[in-house]
Amino acid sequence: MKVGLVGFSGAGKSTVFAALTGTPGTPGKGGLATTHVPDARIDRLVEMWSPKKTTYAEIVFEDYAAGAFGSGTGAISAQALGDMRNLDVLVEVVDGFSCDGDADEVAVLASAFHVELLLSDLAIIEKRLDRLTREKGEAGEKDCLERCRETLEDDRELRSIELSAQQLALLSPYRFLTLKPRMLVINVAEDRAAADPSEFAAASAATGIDVLCMSAPLEAELAGLSEDERGEFLADLGLAETARGRFIGASYAMLDLITFLTAGEPEVRAWPIRRGTKAVDAAGKIHSDIARGFIRAEVIAYEDYMALGGEAACRQAGKLKQQGKDYVMADGDIVHFRFSV
Repeated sequence: MKVGLVGFSGAGKSTVFAALTGTPGTPGKGGLATTHVPDARIDRLVEMWSPKKTTYAEIVFEDYAAGAFGSGTGAISAQALGDMRNLDVLVEVVDGFSCDGDADEVAVLASAFHVELLLSDLAIIEKRLDRLTREKGEAGEKDCLERCRETLEDDRELRSIELSAQQLALLSPYRFLTLKPRMLVINVAEDRAAADPSEFAAASAATGIDVLCMSAPLEAELAGLSEDERGEFLADLGLAETARGRFIGASYAMLDLITFLTAGEPEVRAWPIRRGTKAVDAAGKIHSDIARGFIRAEVIAYEDYMALGGEAACRQAGKLKQQGKDYVMADGDIVHFRFSV
């Protein structure tokens, strides 16, 4: 999963980058960092197996260099807009610090960025529709694009309309920005670190996306503390977990991700997949040969695996299930794929 920190200049994107990755950002220089997704299930499996290798699910964060985003409408560079189309999730950082968290000012900034994305997508649609007057497109493409144009002209993002799997496939090559999962991160002062996101309902309404509040300088400091020190600090602030933890949970929910697991002495590993993924497609996440030669998936629920102490006991107790290609994977499934190529 690749996440880009976007937003107008001065919003604090580099500090948010440091808070979410634990890697000191360099204001104005941009950066790229990979951070693993904490998972207590992986930790317990590692204790059980003492594997040679441990692999958590990962998130790649990208921070942009100065100049990519200006301070208002029409200021986002064409290069930045193009780069954003390659991201899985857009994290729009809004400066709630300098305006003392004034909800109306935050909503104005969020709305201005929303307009930039609308206009960028609209330009692509109009260019393609113009070409379709001279050439034949895919079946249903013109109707789909015209519906999208009407949506954008109505000041609504493409995520707001219901699209069929066929329509999404038609739109996929365009990588529309308003179709991507997006989160609004309000960067607030330390004394507002525990602010309720509902305080910024106007900003959420202006963009149609979820809001997460954080004090980026404070969170960056927390990232450098030990786990015990961090817990005490959070308790004093009235926070149950760091912004990083809240962000990861929200990102998984936005992308509708779950995790299946593989475990053994060579490696304990987390594999993120979309909810609803079938066993044969999950096998392909590990290697295309496994999907191609799929025989069956031997599946144990994580809770049964830990309660009984491993695969052998689960097999004896009838908790290991033999599943075929069309089995829909569940969160926490511990799987061994049988295949032949």
